[in-house]
Amino acid sequence: MNYKYQLGALSKKYEQQLHKFLRDMISIPSLSCDEAGVIERIKQEMEALEYDEIIIDKMGNILGRMGSGKKVIAFDGHIDTVDVGVRENWTFDPFEGKEDDLYIYGRGASDQEGGFASAVYGAKFMKELGLLEDHTVWVVGSIQEEDCDGLCWQYILNEKIIEPEFVVSTEPTGLNIYRGQRGRMEILVEVKGTSAHGSAPERGDNAIYKMAKIITELEQLNETLKHDDFLGKGTLVVSQIFYSSPSRCAVADGCSISIDRRLTFGESEATAIGEINALESVKNANANVSMYRYERPSYKDLKPDVACYFPTWVIPEEHKLCKDLLCAYDYLFEKEALLDKWTFSTNGVSIMGMYNVPCIGFGPGLEEEAHAPNEKILKSDLVEAAMFYALIPLADKGDLCTAN
Repeated sequence: MNYKYQLGALSKKYEQQLHKFLRDMISIPSLSCDEAGVIERIKQEMEALEYDEIIIDKMGNILGRMGSGKKVIAFDGHIDTVDVGVRENWTFDPFEGKEDDLYIYGRGASDQEGGFASAVYGAKFMKELGLLEDHTVWVVGSIQEEDCDGLCWQYILNEKIIEPEFVVSTEPTGLNIYRGQRGRMEILVEVKGTSAHGSAPERGDNAIYKMAKIITELEQLNETLKHDDFLGKGTLVVSQIFYSSPSRCAVADGCSISIDRRLTFGESEATAIGEINALESVKNANANVSMYRYERPSYKDLKPDVACYFPTWVIPEEHKLCKDLLCAYDYLFEKEALLDKWTFSTNGVSIMGMYNVPCIGFGPGLEEEAHAPNEKILKSDLVEAAMFYALIPLADKGDLCTAN
């Protein structure tokens, strides 16, 4: 069968529905922990496309199944978004679902309801072309990723909602193939002092001054962190600062900071905390260094309690999954794919970072659109991604590497 021709015909048949589906999702604000409305819209679309089974789990993730073959694979796309930020920075309504000849615009277009919409239709293409004889495909619309990446998949895998042999992340890759990312941690450093009247600061112990020394050493520590040839350098940045003081006329008796720590290959929770605890300023201030915990309930009121630690993960370049997707790419696009990594973090931190389920990325949209005003996605990317997803069961069977 000429799959490219068949997929081209299907893309023409369904592209307007795919575009409308994404525009509808964009028009329903779906901040983390407030995804109920968009989940219901997704359920309607899956029903209209005749999915074989649709599950909304107790956390609130939606999972749609196509096929009943012995090999289980999954496509993941988080359907929550960040907020819009300063509204004046947008030149259009971020929740209109604006469309022109080239783009669909709005919050979530690239990050990352667009990739999810393509996966929903990619599974439909598989079914129409009879490509699911050997596979069961789950398309997962996951929640709370923007708040706590990977939390959704911790729940799915712990509860054995599904047990896929591998997962394709539909986060934006610019239609390239991504095989890893740096991990991250959210770290809290706390310092105590003693208050005194501001007219006699020598009577107190200023927590802000103690923290200033720590911040200086943290800036220096960032320059010396480990480097990996593929993922790049580990980084840290002081992202927030807080204080306590009886008044503006008093010595501060408490100060704390948040650190966004990005972990390259070979770094871990233990090494990152240990490096901070080893700083002279931290020891001199008797500072407390800990990890934040995430406890915000889902829209279905499931209450988590997890550390804000999101491990680094990389799938080897020689892994079968990489080779299969490269074959599918070569077959569909007739050119060599860029095999790269994300700058930001994804649900892969749990899928592969915690549970060692092979994970690989391919998605429409661009990383630089994520969390930015005037977010948009190419309409052609959406269709091409859906076509590519439909080929993955064939690639997994080994039917594409010699197909050209």
